[in-house]
Amino acid sequence: MPVYNFKKMRAVPTAPELIDIVLMRTQRKTPTVVHPGYKLTRIRSFYMRKIRFTQQTIQDRLTVILTEFPRLNDIHPFYADLCNTLYDRDHYKLALGQINTARSLVDGIARDMLRMVKYGDSLYRCKCLKRAALGRMCTILKRQKSALAYLEQVRKHMSRLPALDPQTRTLLLCGLPNVGKSSFMNKITRANVDVQPYAFTTKSLFVGHCDYRYLRWQVIDTPGILDHSLEDRNTIEMQAITALAHLTCSVLYFVDISEECGYTLESQVSLFQSIQPLFANKELIVVINKIDAQPYETLEPTKKKMIEDMVEKCSSKCTLLQMSNISEEGVSK
Repeated sequence: MPVYNFKKMRAVPTAPELIDIVLMRTQRKTPTVVHPGYKLTRIRSFYMRKIRFTQQTIQDRLTVILTEFPRLNDIHPFYADLCNTLYDRDHYKLALGQINTARSLVDGIARDMLRMVKYGDSLYRCKCLKRAALGRMCTILKRQKSALAYLEQVRKHMSRLPALDPQTRTLLLCGLPNVGKSSFMNKITRANVDVQPYAFTTKSLFVGHCDYRYLRWQVIDTPGILDHSLEDRNTIEMQAITALAHLTCSVLYFVDISEECGYTLESQVSLFQSIQPLFANKELIVVINKIDAQPYETLEPTKKKMIEDMVEKCSSKCTLLQMSNISEEGVSK
């Protein structure tokens, strides 16, 4: 079972929807008529009950939002870094902080207005104080319009994140775009990753599962990574970098020796060398892919030497595997 499943998070209402929910609930769940024979003490308690109920409803709704969204400091570093990549950690924390502040302000308003209603000297005074209390609470909720809208967008996106387990046996597929990672994923798992003859068909992480030697493996297909500096990498590429940095896994680095992917063998080797520090303490397999289009035996000696040197100079334990997704040669290995 996955450790984190964000699909169960409830929808975040917009500010107008939240105000409607609170006021309608207060209207339905509390008495609505002040009879002429009521004493002043009963009138005070009548309006105090409405203020308390409104404050409690707002607090419950905002608390649900705050508790269901994950705290970045408490979850696995992979998910914390992924949230930072996708949503920006500072914006995320700021939005949740604004909701928490709104909850505190509503509690303060209710406390102050209850004290004033407690000493109200007439029905009219108590009614005006109640209206003022509910109005001020609703104004605070209105001001959370942008924070609530942002959190709902984050929730929708988080519900589509792959439900992967960072602690289980994992195979991570990485390499330049269009080198055959998704095709391999579709061969060994039941996942149905879109495969197209152009770069960046895969724009997010995909998870599948397969059995190998009576053991269950989690297979993660990552978006393609381009060979440039970390600062120049976009959100799509950073998802792959985040997975490599934080997950304990075996890594399959795909190399397209036919160069049909649109990238030369030199650029593929250069990318391998630039992300090599991320392979530390991981079992690494360099997959020589598309041998149906360009057999490894007939590859130019200079290119073959380049691949062999890349494997030899690798600091972590590294093996070489020849494979073709079309002929399925080497796939079952």
